[in-house]
Amino acid sequence: MQNIWIKFLCPVAFLASMWIPKLAAEEVESTLPLKDPSSAGWNAHAQATSVTQYHPQFNSPYSGPNSLSQDAEYKTSYTATAFFGFRLWSGGEIYINPEGQAGSGFSKTTGIAGFPNGEIYRVDTPQPKASWARVYVKQVFGFGGAKEKIQDDLNQIEGQVDGSRLTVIAGKFALNDFFDNNKYTHDPRTQFLNWALMDAGAWDYAANTKGYTTGALIEWHQKYWALRYAAVEEPKSANSIFLDQTRFPKTVRGDNLEAEFGYSLFDHPGKLRLLGFINHAHMGSYHDALATAKGTPDVTDSRSNRLKRGGVINIEQDINEDFGVFLKAGSNDGRNETWAFTEIDRSLTFGTSGKGSSWGRDDDTLGFALMKNDLSQDHRDFIKAGGNGFIVGDGRLNYQSEKTLEAFYSIGLCKLLHVSPDFQYIQNPAYNYDRGPVKVYSVRAHFQI
Repeated sequence: MQNIWIKFLCPVAFLASMWIPKLAAEEVESTLPLKDPSSAGWNAHAQATSVTQYHPQFNSPYSGPNSLSQDAEYKTSYTATAFFGFRLWSGGEIYINPEGQAGSGFSKTTGIAGFPNGEIYRVDTPQPKASWARVYVKQVFGFGGAKEKIQDDLNQIEGQVDGSRLTVIAGKFALNDFFDNNKYTHDPRTQFLNWALMDAGAWDYAANTKGYTTGALIEWHQKYWALRYAAVEEPKSANSIFLDQTRFPKTVRGDNLEAEFGYSLFDHPGKLRLLGFINHAHMGSYHDALATAKGTPDVTDSRSNRLKRGGVINIEQDINEDFGVFLKAGSNDGRNETWAFTEIDRSLTFGTSGKGSSWGRDDDTLGFALMKNDLSQDHRDFIKAGGNGFIVGDGRLNYQSEKTLEAFYSIGLCKLLHVSPDFQYIQNPAYNYDRGPVKVYSVRAHFQI
């Protein structure tokens, strides 16, 4: 029992050591040229997050190369990020995010398609490692309309913008910084932990192993709607840390288009987002790999220039000022190799999240969600024949939908530090009725200034 407490308390000690004084923009005198003297010229923030997870032993009559270990496991991930923003000129900004990571996920981050730790997506080696997470330039062109206040935040400098505006971004960033947003389920550092809640599971969005890519984005924003498009680099191979820069954008590219609509239901605001994507990459075909296999199929043997298409419906709806509901449904064609995110071809998630104001805990958050993930028929047949992707592969398969329940409670110890116990119950891990269920107990500590 003592060891268990040590494993859970170490992350909190880690966070306490990550104090970085906030460089408040309003407390410094900017030397950059600004047309709006009321706007800050720069800002700086920082975050540190640890997630410690435990799953007990579970039923497993067999296992394969990508199976979740049937034995009990403890794992911890750590990330720490600094967020620097500078206003270059009127409407022009640059953002730079150095980031450190360490730790590991269960079973080398395999065995569950909707993996239970969204932070582990930023970690590619157990040893501490530093990298440039984001380096991008942003230019906003105003076209009138009522002014909108921009609050000081991560990668967001305080100021004002036109309600009608065009935004152009170029550099290194994460696609989910700008797409598939949802106020109730998008950030594994403060909300739900599961991958399929962090983003729509069927959105195989272009990214390296850490979740970042390089490219350009353009957004046209109006009062009640917005339209955004991004063309970005794909990884060189499935789940690779290296991006394919030599063949971008001609033959290897991730295209993403999203329309966002604001509306009101019974005087309570909501948002509807419709996302479509096309991945152009040197991918394998599950059908072709299975058809030509002389033994265990290998999807990499059938790689050629191919496309993967898909879409996501994303809804958030306020019930009152402190409570809301959400739903996401996603699908991709499932014919070709999963390339960057996770092995989910159909995804459905819904749930609720609310603040603790009604019970006198303004800084607390409670969330509850259900997830259902599925594979296409080609993908099922490939895994059933013993094939492996980069997430799932038990050697054989008694197929059933992977279903997960997640609940968390975020406790605001102070404005800067939140600790969140989290529970996930996973049926049919990696779509296999013969294995599981798996219970995952987590403690997350998140520090942000």
